[in-house]
Amino acid sequence: MGPVSGTTHQIWIEAGGGHDVVRADAIVMLRLDEAGRLTAQLRDDAKVSVTLLEGSSGARPPEDFHRRLIQTVARLADSGGAQLVRPRHEGGVWSWTSEPV
Repeated sequence: MGPVSGTTHQIWIEAGGGHDVVRADAIVMLRLDEAGRLTAQLRDDAKVSVTLLEGSSGARPPEDFHRRLIQTVARLADSGGAQLVRPRHEGGVWSWTSEPV
């Protein structure tokens, strides 16, 4: 995911189970590994990576879950106000939800 211009500075993504948040426009790459762990590489000289979603063997997100995050951020870029995006796993279904900050 390359940096997205526009109002993405107002879109924040929950990281590390809710303990941290990352600005969407700071992300330059997303990686979803075999265990379902979703990491984001941040745009900086140190190539810092942040875990957005811990992997697990029992409730692995779908293969395109990182792409769904990109779609959610793109959709929210047109909305006004700051938004927080977080992963949800309910009833066996994974989704990205958003709410005003």
